[in-house]
Amino acid sequence: MIVIRNFVGGEWINPSENGIPLFDTVSGEAVAELPKGDIDYHASVEYARNAGGPALRKYTIHERAYKLKELALYLNEKKKEFYKLSYHTGATKADSWIDIDGGIGTLFIMSGKARREMQDEHFFVDGPQEALSKEGTFIGQHIYVPREGVALHINAFNFPVWGMLEKLGPTLIAGMPAIIKPSPIGSYLAYVVFEAIIESGIFPEESIQFMAVDKPGDLLEHLNSQDVIAFTGSASTGEKIRSHPNIIRQNVRLNLETDSLNCSILGPDVTPDMEEFSLFIREVANEMTAKAGQKCTAIRRAVVPNHLTEPVIASLKERLSNVTIGKPDSKGTRMGALASNEQLDRLRKHVRELETESERVFGDPGHSLMDGAFSEPVLLVCQHPLNADAPHNVEAFGPVCTVMPYTDIDEAIKLAKRGGGSLVGSLFTANNDIAKAITLGIAPYHGRILVVNKDCAKESTGHGSPMPHLTHGGPGRAGGGEEMGGIRGILHYMQRVALQGSPTTLSRICNTYLKGGETREPPKHPFRLFFEELEIGYSYLTYRRTVTEADIVNFGSVSGDHFYAHFDDIAARDSLFKERVAHGYFVLSAAAGLFVDPAPGPVLANYGIDRLRFVEPVKIGDTIRARITVKRKIRKQKRPDEDYATGVVVWNVEVTNQRDELVAMYDILTLVRRKEES
Repeated sequence: MIVIRNFVGGEWINPSENGIPLFDTVSGEAVAELPKGDIDYHASVEYARNAGGPALRKYTIHERAYKLKELALYLNEKKKEFYKLSYHTGATKADSWIDIDGGIGTLFIMSGKARREMQDEHFFVDGPQEALSKEGTFIGQHIYVPREGVALHINAFNFPVWGMLEKLGPTLIAGMPAIIKPSPIGSYLAYVVFEAIIESGIFPEESIQFMAVDKPGDLLEHLNSQDVIAFTGSASTGEKIRSHPNIIRQNVRLNLETDSLNCSILGPDVTPDMEEFSLFIREVANEMTAKAGQKCTAIRRAVVPNHLTEPVIASLKERLSNVTIGKPDSKGTRMGALASNEQLDRLRKHVRELETESERVFGDPGHSLMDGAFSEPVLLVCQHPLNADAPHNVEAFGPVCTVMPYTDIDEAIKLAKRGGGSLVGSLFTANNDIAKAITLGIAPYHGRILVVNKDCAKESTGHGSPMPHLTHGGPGRAGGGEEMGGIRGILHYMQRVALQGSPTTLSRICNTYLKGGETREPPKHPFRLFFEELEIGYSYLTYRRTVTEADIVNFGSVSGDHFYAHFDDIAARDSLFKERVAHGYFVLSAAAGLFVDPAPGPVLANYGIDRLRFVEPVKIGDTIRARITVKRKIRKQKRPDEDYATGVVVWNVEVTNQRDELVAMYDILTLVRRKEES
């Protein structure tokens, strides 16, 4: 028996009385107790703001991201324990893999993206500077800073681990403390994972709180404009949160992920003998049975060409007939139970509602397979879906799908839109023109669209798999929110601020050199300085080099680039250049020859080039020089197999000609040795 404790104000709260029993969805035995009693929500919110926020914000984005990776590694070592508990929720091993490994994997990916795509600062510099004046003495720059509130995570029952971690990862990287409020159903699994998070000691204890309560009391009353709510659950509950007087009054940032009648469309070009047909059948059946259909991304509506209605139904019935339903921990079980008997009762009610406008052709949710909250997969067909309402409005949250025939592409698009906004839609077609027409036709009503053909099927992650790199959310019925989405998910918990001022002032604020800002000469050649010795704004102007015809000929011979503008005098005169010009990549190479110090030193390697633009052509006889300026520094974590510690230095490079005209501009990244060893 797991006695769930709340973690509030940096302390574990032991229940003062017997809690609410939580049951194994198969055996009906009590496996955990949900705590009774209320929480001082005002104190917990203030604790998050006054203790949790400052504790997190003392770290940079990269430091928080490294901690997230460390946490993912820690949880990965404990996942066997999580799997054992997951069976009590009705989830099979495959279902648990999506929930547990998927949640931990999300932490790994978010950590990596933050370290690659964000600066190692306490804030995020967003995009290039904006020119606001003719002379360049007044510019603009967007930045993101951590919000000084608390992120309230209200999670659903179907994925206790993934649902918690996919919200928590971006929040912690952003520098916001979190209050986690799991659904009572399956909360014991979320609790054990959370217990491991606190046990790890990786993040400050002040930064995360856990409230396993049946109802959140007056928690919403204590939020303000610096706070964020991320909610996953029913549209009705989401609407209550959205319309809460304090949420409206305080303009609390709100992200909703709610109901979704997702569709999968079979293209009109597909025939039963094509691989795309088999892929469609497999995907629909898998989405009906994975997690017993209790996925917000599951396929609820299968939209198929009129002439393929019968073949699709026959193929789905055959595949669903071979699905083994049973105890989640039994070998060979393909589909487990629903999360509770209440969910089973709700499913049966919704199927009856669907049957008012559709015909059930497979499965009976009222048939008791065995003890526990089990249901057979249920397949329905709605012969006139454009004139029906229930299939587009009733979400039976379980192994249920309705087949909907269409006559042409326009009708397929209309049916997809009838869902009123979905998290995901998928399309199976071998015709790229059909793919384009349908995708762009349904895109405004979907948060994600998966297009499948035989070329990508082997590596496709599937219709129902939100990926951390991409946004998870959708318009309309789906809630209108977005989660994950790589860096976008992190920025949701930060405040975007537009800065205006002089380049020098904004460079100092952003700790990033901005064009036009004040520069200064380094004490020696910058490639002779260690990472710690290089300062933002150090600038080095090279000596000059005159470009000759021999340079162009030799570079063309070495590179194999004999483009006419470099070698054909007549064609070059007729071109936009009016005469022969040097290769753009020769200009880059020549510039490197001007600013690189060739001897061994702290600069170890070229790490890449960003934001390259060739502004003006370089002609035979032109004289070029380069100016490199330290733009930004990124400290890298030393790995055990590395001999010494390093960092990445971003240099702004400007190449000019004899008339001081800009001919090329770019950022070059170099790997630079640090003096320190760890």
